[in-house]
Amino acid sequence: MIDYRSFVDAKQGLVDRRIFTDREVYEMELEKIFARCWCYLAHESQIPNPGDFVSAYIGEDPVLVVRDSRGKINAFLNTCRHRGMRVCRADQGNAAAFTCTYHGWTYGNDGRLVGVPGYKEYYYEELDMEQWGLVPVAQVDSYHGFIFGTFDAEAPSLLDYLGDMAWYMDTMFNWSEGGTEVVGGVHKWVIPCNWKFAADNFQGDSYHFPLTHISAIKVGFGGGAARRAEQDTNRGRGTGTSVYPGFGHGTTVQPAPPTAGDPAVNAYLQSTFPQVKDRLGELKAGRAWNIHGGIFPNFSYLGAHSHPTIRVWHPRGPDKIEVWSWGFRDKAAPEDVKEAWRLDLIWTFCMSGVFEQDDGENWDQCTVSSAGTVGRRYPFNFQLGLGHERRDEDLPGRISSSPSETNQIGFYDFWADLMSSERWTDVLAKQGNKSKMESRS
Repeated sequence: MIDYRSFVDAKQGLVDRRIFTDREVYEMELEKIFARCWCYLAHESQIPNPGDFVSAYIGEDPVLVVRDSRGKINAFLNTCRHRGMRVCRADQGNAAAFTCTYHGWTYGNDGRLVGVPGYKEYYYEELDMEQWGLVPVAQVDSYHGFIFGTFDAEAPSLLDYLGDMAWYMDTMFNWSEGGTEVVGGVHKWVIPCNWKFAADNFQGDSYHFPLTHISAIKVGFGGGAARRAEQDTNRGRGTGTSVYPGFGHGTTVQPAPPTAGDPAVNAYLQSTFPQVKDRLGELKAGRAWNIHGGIFPNFSYLGAHSHPTIRVWHPRGPDKIEVWSWGFRDKAAPEDVKEAWRLDLIWTFCMSGVFEQDDGENWDQCTVSSAGTVGRRYPFNFQLGLGHERRDEDLPGRISSSPSETNQIGFYDFWADLMSSERWTDVLAKQGNKSKMESRS
């Protein structure tokens, strides 16, 4: 019996390397984390019309997200109830029904089984059609158009699961009256690394930025914000504030108004900032401008309206992930600004982007080194900023000066709570006890 709680020592800032390479640990993650947590599925802008659908995953389970003919958004396990064939093999599209290409069972876009070849002749009309529809994702909900789902009916609501993280998501995805839209198709690529390396990086790892990405910064990628981050780190100053909102989520914020490298984008940000303050309030707009963040377990975003991307780190084994990445933008932005964002994303955080390649190389090598017989005896060190976290009377969550590993150790501590708990009630009790201890200290 594996003691998963022993793999993470949050007080000392230590994490056992085995959680990044062990096959048994990975299999239990699929059961204890991905089958229970709220996972990102799609954005509402991708399925605006009845019958629109997109394919997704929760862990290694394929999921079909569809707006049915009445306009309701549903999500189903994308597998035929007869022999398990996928009922939909397209990335996206529009359909009134989905027919399995193996034996022809047909399902409506509301998940109901509506057609079975030989229903009268072979099944003698005895097959209970009502009982053999597509398996639904137990809970489906959205925030700012971002659709999440969980297979666990006992999981807390999406808003409760996001907690204080929702407050910070407002500054990223609620910039304008029109909201956010996801544009273009999905970019997919594979990295030979454990999913947690990618997820914890986007939680707020500004420590790596001026070193890992120094070549790209030196030749002008990333704009003024990247150069200032490099200069501040070299001078021993932080590049923002790390925020751990709880439940394994994390983000980094900085004072606004934000700036961007492209003149058109920068002009747009500056010209619309007064309206943003009216919309979000002085606190959210002025002190908590969101740079990047992650929703536990595997949804991440990057923005500050410089490199606007969202992505999911789909696990494909203990040593491989399939990255799904999309661009997003303000619906209300002018076309030249939208085009500038698109080009910026291609140059920086795309499968061939200058920053993206740097990160993938790090995660690959971290995974390799964690698999060694001797190397795995020694834990990882997450002690940066440990013991110097604090509460802010205005900003929700536990904060620390950036760079810090407060978010990362919170991520792994929540991981350990999930892995060592049988039910959500146990997880919530552990999280509640920690909050009480922090408030007393």
